[in-house]
Amino acid sequence: MQQDKIEALKTNINRKFVGKEAVTEHLIVALLGGGHVLIEDVPGVGKTTLAKVMAKSVDGIFSRIQLTPDTLPTDIIGTSIYSAKEEAFKVVKGPVFSNILLADEINRTSPKTQSALLEAMEERQVTLDGTTYELPDPFLVLATQNPSEQVGTYPLPEAELDRFMMKLQIGYPIKEENLRLADRYLSGELDAETEPVISIQDVKVMKEEVKQVICKQEVVEYCLAIVEKTRDLKEVVYGLSPRAGLELIRATQAYAYIKGRDYVIPEDVIAMSKVCLPHRLILTTEAYISRYTGFQLISEILDKVKRPA
Repeated sequence: MQQDKIEALKTNINRKFVGKEAVTEHLIVALLGGGHVLIEDVPGVGKTTLAKVMAKSVDGIFSRIQLTPDTLPTDIIGTSIYSAKEEAFKVVKGPVFSNILLADEINRTSPKTQSALLEAMEERQVTLDGTTYELPDPFLVLATQNPSEQVGTYPLPEAELDRFMMKLQIGYPIKEENLRLADRYLSGELDAETEPVISIQDVKVMKEEVKQVICKQEVVEYCLAIVEKTRDLKEVVYGLSPRAGLELIRATQAYAYIKGRDYVIPEDVIAMSKVCLPHRLILTTEAYISRYTGFQLISEILDKVKRPA
């Protein structure tokens, strides 16, 4: 366990990303759990700041893509360009070759371009002109999307939603957080360079340690029971996938790890279910009309499924 390094990482991020400690924790969970994060929120609440500070804090490579309706898949993964000097095609790698990739406003680009991220997110590799290239490790996609009711958005396909370990919302800061943010802005602290507090190698080591966190059989069965229960809901088109169950288990291990434990408890499962599962549920038209939400349905399931002692 490397609790001192985790605390240093949290503190370093929260110097710039003020007042949202829970969001910081969840992002670290995704990083150590090998998952990706989707953030749906209004502009200006710190999404880009969060991604940049995270990358700098772990001494990683950061890339940002501003996705628009005319963004092409090659703008993300790269392309081959003919070099007259070398008389051959040269591969120019895209911004996806990074440790932390911020895909800004992902639902403003076309489904064809959105799909360019699928192989990268799932396989940690991309294929250019028939050649497969491995992506750096760790690799985390932090995608942001505008609320779907805004003009010019394309809903993310179900297959892509299922590849995000968790969906987060940052929200507006409360009064005290706003005052702290303003103080740090006026003092110049927000403009100060972010220094690394851990290395990419530290992250790799912690990712392996997360996999060793003990998840007893009854806790595994509890995770899977929650997932299976969604398949019986009349409010959803279809229930959660096996991938959802596996990522929930890994998220609970990472969450227990950053809390300083080498074993998972039911409370970890409850906490992670609320951020790892709701966005994967595809609700029926009747459920939308009745104003059901994925979060509400998961909360109801958590109340019904018996938790282990």
